[in-house]
Amino acid sequence: MKYLSIALSLVLLSACSMPLLALAQHGPALDGPPPHAMEGLPRGPGFGPGPGPGPGGQGWPPYLHGIELSEGQQDKVFAATYTQAPLLREQQKIAYKAHAQLRELASSSAYDDARASALANTAAQAMATISLQQARLEQQLLALLTPQQRKQAQQQREDGPGPRHPQ
Repeated sequence: MKYLSIALSLVLLSACSMPLLALAQHGPALDGPPPHAMEGLPRGPGFGPGPGPGPGGQGWPPYLHGIELSEGQQDKVFAATYTQAPLLREQQKIAYKAHAQLRELASSSAYDDARASALANTAAQAMATISLQQARLEQQLLALLTPQQRKQAQQQREDGPGPRHPQ
C-alpha cells in the first residue's frame, strides 16, 4: 500500500509538472528580447524572415521579393541591410529592457511616476530610432533600383502581402 501511494504521488507530480516543463522550454530568454520580441520590429537584418539577405531575397524587405536584381544590386542590398543590423539590434535591446523595467516598476510597491515616464521615453526613443533606420534603409534600397524595378516594387506594395511560400 505504501509503494502504491508513492507511485501514485510520483505520477501526479509528473503530470502536474509537464505544463511547466513545456513553458520552460518555449519561454523567452531572460537576458534579452526573444528573436521577435515586439510587433513592428524587423526580423533579421532586413525586414523579412530568415537569416538575412542573400540570393533569393531572404531577409529582404517584402517589396523586393520577386524582383530580379543584378549581382551588384544584391551585394549593395546585402551591405546596406547588414550595416544597419548592429544598430537595430542595440535599439531592440534598449526598448526591450525599458519595457521590462517599466512592467517591473508598475507591479512593484515602490512605483515612481518620474522613473516610469523616463523608461517609457527611453522605449519610445528606441522605437523611433528603429523606425527612422527602417525608413532610411528603404530609401537607400529604392535608390538602387532601376525605374522598372521601382515600378515592380510599387506593385508589390499595392498588392499587399501574398502567400509566404507560393505553391
